[in-house]
Amino acid sequence: MSKVAKDYTRITTNSLSEMKQRGEKIAMLTAYDFTLAGIVDKAGIDIILVGDSASNVMAGHETTLPITLDQMIYHASGVIRGVERALVVVDLPFGSYQSDSKEALRSAIRIMKEAGAHAVKLEGGSQIKESIVRILQAGIPVMGHLGLTPQSIYKFGTYTVRAKKESEAIQLIEDAKMLEEIGCFGIVLEKIPAKLAAKVAREVNIPIIGIGAGNEVDGQVLVLHDMLGMSTEFSPRFLRRYLDLNKEITEAVRSYALDVKSHDFPNDKEQY
Repeated sequence: MSKVAKDYTRITTNSLSEMKQRGEKIAMLTAYDFTLAGIVDKAGIDIILVGDSASNVMAGHETTLPITLDQMIYHASGVIRGVERALVVVDLPFGSYQSDSKEALRSAIRIMKEAGAHAVKLEGGSQIKESIVRILQAGIPVMGHLGLTPQSIYKFGTYTVRAKKESEAIQLIEDAKMLEEIGCFGIVLEKIPAKLAAKVAREVNIPIIGIGAGNEVDGQVLVLHDMLGMSTEFSPRFLRRYLDLNKEITEAVRSYALDVKSHDFPNDKEQY
């Protein structure tokens, strides 16, 4: 049973731990720029993820793989300047941490120093344990990411639900416990069976944030552009659209263009 939510002036990794202990759900959304980050922050979101999904929604790439560390730092810097309350977590992009742990630490340090991020997120379990440990030893908070890991899309060849097989489910639970043991402050579980996600949330003490992982985890995350209905091609089962901004923006732009061409804009009151 959830208790009354505590009014935090600043969300920290400790805040998130307290929220899990109280049974208070954690709300997480992506943001990639100053303006939208400020809106999301003021609306009361607990965690803002500067996701490598910027590769898709901001740059138009088919996958998350092309985005660079420099580009992630650029997006994260704008987000940080727009945020006062939320914890800002930044994805380490593909190629910035998989080769060796020293490279991973250098990448994480750049994100923390140049962007001012509060934490980083890495995809994977036991195979990247050494990289996570090295980053944590430097005092940088780390969030894990298990289940569907988009940076490995060419390995799996599909975006279908992960960990449906027993062997994969067992490995996921082991990886989640390992991430907790080495010091990660939370884990994102993406597109896995709801019962498995619930089991993970029960068996580890750190917050579990789901995306397509059911409602018995400790919180939820969505891509901002998806939940606002700005992008329309992506329609997985787990996505709830709260607005249809694609339609509203299109209509607004069309009206503006017509007003300009008809000499209606600017009118007498809109000029000096």
